[in-house]
Amino acid sequence: MLNKTEFEKIRQELAKTEQRRESVIQLSREIINLSKRIIYALHRDDAKDADLLVKSIEAKKILLLKNNVKLDINIDQVALQEYVEAICYYHFIKDKSIPAKAALKVDSETYLLGLCDLSGELVRKAVNSVVKNSPNTAFEIKDLVEEIYNEFLKFNLRNNELRKKSDQIKYNLIRLQDIIYELKIKGKLK
Repeated sequence: MLNKTEFEKIRQELAKTEQRRESVIQLSREIINLSKRIIYALHRDDAKDADLLVKSIEAKKILLLKNNVKLDINIDQVALQEYVEAICYYHFIKDKSIPAKAALKVDSETYLLGLCDLSGELVRKAVNSVVKNSPNTAFEIKDLVEEIYNEFLKFNLRNNELRKKSDQIKYNLIRLQDIIYELKIKGKLK
C-alpha cells in the first residue's frame, strides 16, 4: 500500500534539513559571539584583536549565507544584524566610514536593523571618548547618529521590529545631544 522507499527518502530529506538547520544555528551563534568580541575589542582600543576577529567573522558570514535557506528560525537574521552592527562600528573606528549595504551583502531590513543597534555602540564610544578627554569624538558621533536618524525619518515604517528599533536611534541621539550640551556648558567643546 505505502511506498516504503519513498518514506525512507523523506526521512533522509528531513534528516538532511535538520542537519543544515543545526549548522545554521551554530554558525549564527558564532557570528553573534564574534560580533560582540569585535565591538568589545574596539571599545578597549585593541585594533589588532579586532582585525583578526573581523577576518574570522567574514569567513563565517560567507558560510552562513551559503548554507542559509529559510528553515523557520530567526537566529540567522539576528546574527546578520549583529554582523552589520559590528562591521559598521569597526569601519567607523578604523576610517570614520559606514559600509554600504551592498558591501556587506545583506538585505535592506538586516542592514537597517544593524544600523539601529550601531547607534547604541556609538553612544558608548562617545561617553568613553569624553572620559578619555576627547570631546570632539563625541561631537563627530553625534553628527553621524543625527545623519542616520535623518535618513530613518524618511522611511514610512510600519509597526514592526524595524520601527521599534528605529526609535532607539532617536533616544540615542537625545543622549548624545545631552552629552554635547554638557560639554558646551562646561566649556570643553568649542
